[in-house]
Amino acid sequence: MINAVSLLLSSTMDLDSPHQGSKTRIAKFQPSQIVCLELDPTCLYAEVVQIVEARRLCWARPLVLVIGSSEVADSSPPSEPCSNTSPVYHDLRQGADLLLPTVLFRQALDVEAIPVLSSLYSLDEITNSASQDMKARCQLNEFIRQLCASHPWAFSDS
Repeated sequence: MINAVSLLLSSTMDLDSPHQGSKTRIAKFQPSQIVCLELDPTCLYAEVVQIVEARRLCWARPLVLVIGSSEVADSSPPSEPCSNTSPVYHDLRQGADLLLPTVLFRQALDVEAIPVLSSLYSLDEITNSASQDMKARCQLNEFIRQLCASHPWAFSDS
């Protein structure tokens, strides 16, 4: 855990943060890196396409939306009764890209991203119907709406 934290801290830079009046640490993302947008209990995992540094935006390609993701990163054995429900995965690889403030993203740790991304293979085996695609898009739209409402400071220029 300490190595992951030190890796995260070593790959960050200071940027002025007008919403807090101080400096904020924002990760230096690279193209093809897996990042996460979190709004408990939902996580959106996406691939960085490009960073627009002048505007502090991240162009990201959504991969999977995990609803009920508090257990995803948990390393407790599945036999322990943490919750009655397991996370729900929505495949978003065929959807539209996002352009959002970089400050909203965090680097996805390997230990959380690998199981989530491997779940995409099992989703491939399930025949994707138009109704499943529509449900995934609706879930993504609702998640982004809630994210924007929860973090209005990230979208202001002042």
